[in-house]
Amino acid sequence: MDLHLIPGAVATPAERAAIDGVLPAWRAAPGTPAPGTLAPGTRHLLLPALHAAQARVGWITEGALNYICERLSVPPADAYGVASFYALFSLKPRSPLVVHVCDDIACRANGAEAVCQELERQAATPGESVPDGRATWIRSPCLGQCDRAPAALVQSAGNDPSDWTLTGITVDAILATLRGEVPTTADTGASRTIDHVHADPPRLLRRIGVADPERLDAYRSQGGYQALARALEMGSSAVIREVTDARLVGRGGALFPTGRKWDAVARAAALPHYLVCNADESEPGTFKDRVLMEEDPFAVVEAMTIAAFATGCEQGYVYIRGEYPLAAARLQGAIKQARAAGLLGDRVMGAPLRFAIELRRGAGAYICGEETALFNSIEGFRGEPRNKPPFPVQSGLFGKPTVVNNVETLVNVLDIVRDGGATFAAIGTDKSTGTKLFCVSGCATRPGLYEVPFGVTLRHLIDRAGGVRGARPLQAVLLGGAAGVFVGPEEIDLPLSIEGASAAGATIGSGVVMLFDDGVDLRDITMRIARFFRHESCGQCVPCRVGTVRQEEVLQRLGASAASRDRDFALIDDLAQAMRDASICGLGQTASSAVQSAIKTLRVFG
Repeated sequence: MDLHLIPGAVATPAERAAIDGVLPAWRAAPGTPAPGTLAPGTRHLLLPALHAAQARVGWITEGALNYICERLSVPPADAYGVASFYALFSLKPRSPLVVHVCDDIACRANGAEAVCQELERQAATPGESVPDGRATWIRSPCLGQCDRAPAALVQSAGNDPSDWTLTGITVDAILATLRGEVPTTADTGASRTIDHVHADPPRLLRRIGVADPERLDAYRSQGGYQALARALEMGSSAVIREVTDARLVGRGGALFPTGRKWDAVARAAALPHYLVCNADESEPGTFKDRVLMEEDPFAVVEAMTIAAFATGCEQGYVYIRGEYPLAAARLQGAIKQARAAGLLGDRVMGAPLRFAIELRRGAGAYICGEETALFNSIEGFRGEPRNKPPFPVQSGLFGKPTVVNNVETLVNVLDIVRDGGATFAAIGTDKSTGTKLFCVSGCATRPGLYEVPFGVTLRHLIDRAGGVRGARPLQAVLLGGAAGVFVGPEEIDLPLSIEGASAAGATIGSGVVMLFDDGVDLRDITMRIARFFRHESCGQCVPCRVGTVRQEEVLQRLGASAASRDRDFALIDDLAQAMRDASICGLGQTASSAVQSAIKTLRVFG
């Protein structure tokens, strides 16, 4: 096949070595005139190869793109379309050290905008290199560090590339980072999140702060792998029955019954079956899965192994957002240790169970949290959603039956298998069983991750978090993240359950509970939400691509003048209806939810 490579573009030896480090060894594919091309079916390695190229020099050069395309037999025009889809990749020359400063809603409520403005004054405009050319900074959407806001992600390319996060950032900390120093706020692996974790009763979070997340023996000393042993004794059908009896539903926001999903894949005749852990936690205000992966990674691996056993999957993938370097490192370490201990591989725990896990890093695309967009990303294509049907249980990853669950959902399975579905179902409410992880941030006195039974009130949770910092008046609460809704202070007695939120016209979503005191400019917050959806729309379908742009334009007009307010409010409603009715996926369908509630419930535009 003539790939139409970019003329004259040649990868450097360093770039070739970095790319070769993540690809299988050279071998000639049948019918090719020269060695160097991988066998068919390796396009799924495109994303790891792009990561490797960028990590070596700080951006993806034309030479590196050519080399990747030769290795994978992908035309450069096609690979360019993939690389340009992701916000963390750069196809233009860029400094080897980049600081991504979050200016999204939780960080915005904690002074991030002032930090960004001061950086523009003292350092450079976003995207421009500081005077020595070795570093730059850019604005970023939510980095999933909302409990420690404001935050930044640092990416350092070179011989020994590394990524790390900065939390509780200041202007001085960012300036020091741009000079090549590592501030004391850097999260390079030694720091822990335990001061931001609260559980009552502790179930999902009980090992955090107790077991060393980097040691398998520490995990096993706290009951680790007892659930997998129990599952192997019970048999796959019994595991699915217990999950069904538990009435466990997805914890990512879709609320689909987990047992029904597992049963459908287990019964599917087509082979092979795949398991995907959706760890692309990108909803603004959400950080629960990050905490689980950073502080209890072996639990994720064990839960995935149980799910694979129950549904007949021999290959699993963890798709983790690219902005989670510590979580990725700890999960990779857990996978390696589990494999060495016989807890992954050809005979798991000595049983006739074969299961392997591969970790795939995203590259900055909110849309890849949508399950079919995630499949496309793993397969080496642009992360655009697919039409449904067919559904993933019928035709998912690589066109095969696929189980997709997020991190929190999977970790719940450990207690269900160990204690029984009925015991799990006795916690919470009839329609919302078990405990739920809530991400409390914004203007809370004690921001952090809270585990509570379904059914407690929003007021109870806010009180657990110490109320509003400084005892200031509560102006509003954002439930469910940017795709959720605002509620006013008079509505905080609503029960935090699926049925309770629904009755109040709200949503629990991914568990975001973001508080705003009376000093926060909610017009600015609403505008940032609209800008987020406009930026994160994949552009595949017209209702979302055009609707998110028009929504932002209308809000800008409302912010500037009230002259056409009634007409603009009606236009917002029309846009929202069109996006809900005709968008391919949930991004467009929920892009107006928070905006409409800000207008109608909080009357932020009058």
